[in-house]
Amino acid sequence: MRTSRLEAFSDGVLAIIITIMVLELRVPEGHNLSDLVHTAGVGLLTYLLTFLYVGIYWNNHHHMFHLVDRVSGGVLWANLALLFSLSLFPFSTAWVDDSRLARTPVVIYGLNLLAAAVAYFVLQTVIIQQQGPESPLRQAIGADLKGKISPVFYLSGIISALTVDRKGHVGVFIALACFVAVAIMWIVPDRRIDRVTRRYGTPA
Repeated sequence: MRTSRLEAFSDGVLAIIITIMVLELRVPEGHNLSDLVHTAGVGLLTYLLTFLYVGIYWNNHHHMFHLVDRVSGGVLWANLALLFSLSLFPFSTAWVDDSRLARTPVVIYGLNLLAAAVAYFVLQTVIIQQQGPESPLRQAIGADLKGKISPVFYLSGIISALTVDRKGHVGVFIALACFVAVAIMWIVPDRRIDRVTRRYGTPA
């Protein structure tokens, strides 16, 4: 089957994820900036970080399927696994917010990010196997350095939250710094797929 239904469904799920997240933000009871900071300060920051992640996945997903003309059952299931991982973002983000950056919610958030990264890698791998030895996607991603580094950052953040300064918040802040670093690394536009798309043309 062609990719249009898969892409439309994925776009809809990602739009719903963003909508759910913004609805989780609490409205300040007062009318001053201090009320906003006190009520929704942490929530706005965690929402921003997760919004960036959703945007990054949507962007990469959109570009990846420029190099795919048909999808198999394996691709459909791998894509659903990715959407399942991403659909947990509102839950893990809200828990981090409600707990005011407590250790366990931050670890779960990191595991959620790691699960999404693994699911995306699996989807990418299934597509490459479907396309065969001359896979345009394989040529586009090359060594995929960022894809290999990201899980290392996620694991480092999770381990830091679990082991560093267990009675304080140093480990949690190290974990959040790792998660932010990955987002910054991926927010820079990746031109690899664009170059290969121009070479092969966009699938009809």
